[in-house]
Amino acid sequence: MLQTPYYLIDKSKLLRNMERIAAVRETSGAKALLALKCFATWSVFDFMRDYMDGTTSSSLNEVRLGHERFGKETHAYSVAYADYEIDEVVSHADKIIFNSIGQLQRFENQSSGITRGLRLNPGVSSSTFDLADPARPFSRLGEWDQKQVEPVMDLISGFMIHNNCENGDFSLFDRMLGEIEQKFGPLLKTAEWVSLGGGIHFTGDDYPVDLFAERLKRFSGEYGVQVYLEPGEASITRSTTLETTVLDTLYNGKNLVVVDSSIEAHLLDLLIYRENAKVHPNQGPYRAMVCGKSCLAGDIFGEFDFPNELKVGDRISFQDAAGYTMVKKNWFNGVQMPAIAIRELDGSLRTVREFGYADYEQSLS
Repeated sequence: MLQTPYYLIDKSKLLRNMERIAAVRETSGAKALLALKCFATWSVFDFMRDYMDGTTSSSLNEVRLGHERFGKETHAYSVAYADYEIDEVVSHADKIIFNSIGQLQRFENQSSGITRGLRLNPGVSSSTFDLADPARPFSRLGEWDQKQVEPVMDLISGFMIHNNCENGDFSLFDRMLGEIEQKFGPLLKTAEWVSLGGGIHFTGDDYPVDLFAERLKRFSGEYGVQVYLEPGEASITRSTTLETTVLDTLYNGKNLVVVDSSIEAHLLDLLIYRENAKVHPNQGPYRAMVCGKSCLAGDIFGEFDFPNELKVGDRISFQDAAGYTMVKKNWFNGVQMPAIAIRELDGSLRTVREFGYADYEQSLS
C-alpha cells in the first residue's frame, strides 16, 4: 500500500468533467484550453487531451510544459515577459497574449511569426476576495482603455478577458459578458478570436450548461470570433483527494487530530484564503479539529464530524485537492511531499511519482 500522504487522481471522476467540457465545445463551437496555472500534473494529460484543445500558460515554464507534454494548441500569456525568455516562449507557442500595450510593442519583432493577442480588463469581475480580483483598483492585469488599444489593432488578432473567479452563477456570467460587450464592442468586432478565460464553474452540479453553450455561440456569432475557454478548476473539480493518516490525537478544549500532511505545504490556498478543507460526508457524532504536522500554529485543515472517534493510524481523505494545490506544493518544514497516484478507469491504482530527501535537498541548492 502506498504510504501517505499522497494526492489521488481518480480518472472516473475526471472523466465526468472532461465529458462536460467536450459537450460544451461541441454545442457552442468554443475551444477549451487547460489552465496550467491551476493544474499541471502531466501524467493525466494523455487522458485529458482527447477532450480539450490545448493549454494556456502564465510563464515560460508552463508554456513549454504545455507544448511538450500536452501538445495541440498552445497559448502563452504572462503578466510580463523578460527579454531573456521571449524567444523561447515564442518557440513553444501558437498564440502569445500580451498583458499590456507596452509589452506588445516591446516584443513586436520577436513575436511577429505567431498569432498575437492582448489582455483586456473590463473593470468588473465575480471575485469576492480582493487578493484574487483582476478588476481590483489599480489592477495591472490587462488594458482597460479602448482608445489606447485602437492604435495597436494592426499588431494583434484577438483578446483575452479573464474576469470570472470561482463563478458558478450563469446569470452573473451572462450579465458580465454583456458589460464586456457594451464596453469593448467595437474592439471585439475587429477581432478574430476572444478568450473568455477561466473561473467559470460550468462543470458543477446544476449549472445550466445548455444556456451557457447557447450564450457562447451567440457571442461568437455576434462578433464573428472563435471563442476560447480556459478551464482550470472546471477541468479537475472533485477529481482528486489528498490522502492522509492520523499521527496523534490530543485534547485542549477540543478534540485535536494531527495528520501526516500540512495545509501550508500541501493545500496552500486554504491558508491564503482562510478556508477549510473538505471532508466527505462530514457527518457523525465525533467532532474534531484536524491539524497539520508543520510548526505553524494555524496549520489547521478545519473542524469536521466523523462517525467514530479517530485513532492513530486512521485515514482521512481531503476532497477537491487538485486545483491550485498540486501546483503550489512546497517543502515547508521539510514535511514529506505527497506522492502522486492515479486511479485508472478499471479501478487499479498506479503511483506516478514519489518524492524523497534528494528532492528536498536539491530544492534548496
